[in-house]
Amino acid sequence: MKLLVVEDNHALVANLFAYFEARGHVLDAAPDGVTGLRLAADNRYDAVVLDWMLPRMDGVSLLQALRHSVGKDVPVLMLTARAETADKVEALHGGADDYLVKPFDLAELEARLLAQVRRASGRVADTRLQVCDLVLDLRKAEVTRADRPISLQPATRRLLEVLMRASPALVPRDRLEDALWGDDPPDRDLLRSQMHLLRRAIDAPFACKLLHTVARVGYRLAAMQGSDDGEDE
Repeated sequence: MKLLVVEDNHALVANLFAYFEARGHVLDAAPDGVTGLRLAADNRYDAVVLDWMLPRMDGVSLLQALRHSVGKDVPVLMLTARAETADKVEALHGGADDYLVKPFDLAELEARLLAQVRRASGRVADTRLQVCDLVLDLRKAEVTRADRPISLQPATRRLLEVLMRASPALVPRDRLEDALWGDDPPDRDLLRSQMHLLRRAIDAPFACKLLHTVARVGYRLAAMQGSDDGEDE
């Protein structure tokens, strides 16, 4: 991996360089947010490790600028001492792909970054997914069915992407939960509510139902005959 580390703790940066370079990765470092944003905008990285509290520009502001002003979709892992749930929510809603609280294990950080890079490479490979007359344009973040636009929130659209990539195979619940919440899933009712929103958006106005529930196991997106098209138990 080629990584950008945006962190003002020099001792931590030295530890990251020693560990990751010994394992064959290439790293750049920025000691403040402004420099980090410039490097992220001007170079191609597999992932960015981003501290929250930074000189000149904080991590969340950098992340928002990177996503919205610069338009970069490089995976970003927030690495910070801020452990409150509200902080995690703010970072993830701001565009972070993962969140790791200091102190942390270097092997876990590497594993999380590799997972994000794998996911990102899969997203880049296919920018237009289609199942029957349902189309998801990943580049434009647009969904249509029978050429009719469908409005989905980002979380629901992410679930649709996972289901479309797997179609017509069954997708287990834990895989869908991992796609949205990683290693910290909420109770199962929240997944069920997201699937209800997705079913209402892509199936309710159409005669042919594509989203199917396999009770207590998972979901399948496909045109099927004689299947259970109802809500989850």
